Amino acid sequence: MTEDDYTAMRHRMVETQIAARGVSDPRVLAAIKKVPRHRFIPSTLWDQAHGDYPLPIGEDQTISQPYIVALMTEMLELAAQVFTIDRVASLLAQAERILAKLGYINITTRVGDGTLGWPEEMPFEAIIVTAGAPQVPRPLTEQLALGGRLVIPVGDRWSQTLTCVRKTTDGLKFEYHGGCRFVRLIGEHGWQEGGWL
Repeated sequence: MTEDDYTAMRHRMVETQIAARGVSDPRVLAAIKKVPRHRFIPSTLWDQAHGDYPLPIGEDQTISQPYIVALMTEMLELAAQVFTIDRVASLLAQAERILAKLGYINITTRVGDGTLGWPEEMPFEAIIVTAGAPQVPRPLTEQLALGGRLVIPVGDRWSQTLTCVRKTTDGLKFEYHGGCRFVRLIGEHGWQEGGWL
């Protein structure tokens, strides 16, 4: 297939899987139409890149279902500068190569424990966690700016609830956006290495 074919598939994906389910932020829809999702998965799976399901990317990790990516991004309200943490160095290095080839220069990366956040760069207007946590990690809420948002799946091994935490002058406010299932969030304030509790 050509890049034009993948672009057409991506546009259909946005119309049938994402906009049709209620994601309406035009910035989110435009971003997902633009970013070549297939480049972030093994080339042997490129023909499945726009399916309505998650796909493996190596190291027992997955790229999330397109609708969930869009929904979480809409809840996040987008960002101009991105700081991203991954505990798997090889996956982060792979993502860095792809992002560089695509010309994205507003993303700063780091290998580490994502449950600890990135205190040197706080406060954050928005934080997104793309792994399932047993509870909301306290360091992440502490690193939110006033009015900031944290989007995170919270639950057990088999299912989580997509949760948006807002930091207000009256404390943390929680919103719940339905069920989901993610790989586990490993770290000091997530699941411990070796299994689910």
